[in-house]
Amino acid sequence: MNVIELFAGAGGLALGLEKAGLKTKAVIENNKWASATLRKNRPNWNVIEKDIEEVAKNGIKNYLNSQEGIDILSGGYPCQSFSYAGKGLGLEDTRGTLFYYFAEILKELKPKIFIAENVKGLVSHDKGKTLKTMLTVFQNQGYKVEYKVLSSFDYGVAQKRERIFIIGIREDILSKIGEDFQYPKPLEKKLVLKDILQNVPQSACGTYSEKKKDVLKLVPAGGCWRNLPDDIAKDYMGKSYYLGGGKTGIARRLSWNEPSLTILCSPSQKQTERCHPDEIRPFSIRESARIQSFPDDWEFVGSISEQYKQIGNAVPVELAKYVGLAIKKYLEKL
Repeated sequence: MNVIELFAGAGGLALGLEKAGLKTKAVIENNKWASATLRKNRPNWNVIEKDIEEVAKNGIKNYLNSQEGIDILSGGYPCQSFSYAGKGLGLEDTRGTLFYYFAEILKELKPKIFIAENVKGLVSHDKGKTLKTMLTVFQNQGYKVEYKVLSSFDYGVAQKRERIFIIGIREDILSKIGEDFQYPKPLEKKLVLKDILQNVPQSACGTYSEKKKDVLKLVPAGGCWRNLPDDIAKDYMGKSYYLGGGKTGIARRLSWNEPSLTILCSPSQKQTERCHPDEIRPFSIRESARIQSFPDDWEFVGSISEQYKQIGNAVPVELAKYVGLAIKKYLEKL
């Protein structure tokens, strides 16, 4: 079963689908560092380092090495607002967004199935209108569409990361199979940090400012700003201190006995700490990659900040694998 992936990033989704037994024919990614990462790890993949707009306008088939049939189109386009110019909630109303180019390429390839993954916030974005428009566009192109928010923690990943997966089945394929697609069932075994961060290879690691270190020294494993003396918490958090709500990601030190919070694109973003359980530092490159369930031999290219960004933006590999296995099982019914 052949896959083409758009917005491939550092390859988390593509690698997961490969682990499920699907065959990646081409990946499209316009960031030069992420493209270099893909080439380094999978020299046999056709890595198309182009802007998605250019590929959609020229026709994706002009970039493919072979005209073999494509069974699956996958990719995670960024969540953007639509202008709703014509208010018809059709494809033209999405023009200029990256979703539009995903839909244009879908229209050209007409694969049996597509996978579109995105941030959980897409469900409520613009009071649900953004997602509704996307689903309408997909339906108008002849697909039965379903969506579900999946947590990576349910699928062999020691991380609480939620993503929406929109799965579309071409109507003729649906009628041949005669039943709806089933999302993968959550695994019973749940992993925590102590399960995955044993014998991690040495790698580059970001650092905290001295002020941040002084604050995090006072936080126990599993704790956050609530464990700080009140005067230090007020000084560190500034206006956030008075906003109310949970905010348990601020001055957060993780515990070995819990999964990680969502891995971010930078290890030292303001007030979204993911401090190591024992040491006063963020997780290293290889630790972060493990938390995203990348194998240790998957190398990232670029500066430290580029590598962190690629890891933080990725779909957890194991989550992608279980989605891929469910799709493979479904298509095997043909």
